[in-house]
Amino acid sequence: MNIDLSGKTALVTGSTAGIGLGIVRGLAAAGATVFLNGRTSEEVDAAVAEVGGTVRGVVAELGTMEGHQTLLDVVPEADIVISNLGIIQKADFFESDDAIWERHWNINVMVGVRLARSYLPAMAAKGWGRFVVLGSESGFTIPSDMIHYGVSKAADIGLARGLAKRMAGTGVTVNSVLPGLTLSESVTDLLKQLHPDSDRSIEDLANDLVKSDYPASIIRRAATVEEVANMVVYLTSPQASATTGAALRVDGGVIDTI
Repeated sequence: MNIDLSGKTALVTGSTAGIGLGIVRGLAAAGATVFLNGRTSEEVDAAVAEVGGTVRGVVAELGTMEGHQTLLDVVPEADIVISNLGIIQKADFFESDDAIWERHWNINVMVGVRLARSYLPAMAAKGWGRFVVLGSESGFTIPSDMIHYGVSKAADIGLARGLAKRMAGTGVTVNSVLPGLTLSESVTDLLKQLHPDSDRSIEDLANDLVKSDYPASIIRRAATVEEVANMVVYLTSPQASATTGAALRVDGGVIDTI
């Protein structure tokens, strides 16, 4: 399958590392002009230099309305928008105050809401567009040690489904992608902290974590950033024109339902 996004402009939020940067690489390789986003100029400049080509950078803190406006000033329209920015924090339910809930809701859900309000109307006017929300398998499996996170990701899945219905007949598709444990920089750093003296590979340590914390996994390993990015890039393609309102899993089979 040859995915050709030449002539398309794409925006990927929270994309200076991890899954977001993997998506940027994939979209750029398919020919799109891609705007990546981060909170500091150092992070953004380093990511732009790493990928090169037609990649551009936008420094904006999207957890605020001011940051959202900064983004719009630089990228007023886009053919493809990937709402990837998100946070995750372990905290017991009875120790999670309103601030934790509000922070997860604001960043994990409202950033996507604002992006949709700002970019979907222009896509509909052109008769073509792709909007993808990064959810998580946690939106279905709600982890007991971070209920606030699982609830926010369940909301992301619902947001994408509702937006798909709202955009019916416009030529614009809206979907969510649900990764499981993925070998991003944040997971790698966590494993190094948990096992500072280990001589085992990060992949082996991650696979042990999958087997202990995600026993329902069918592939019995962590996904790679590229495996998640590949699903997202496909959804942005002309070939995916009949896929909308879907929650597509890249979770290794953790969600135990057909």
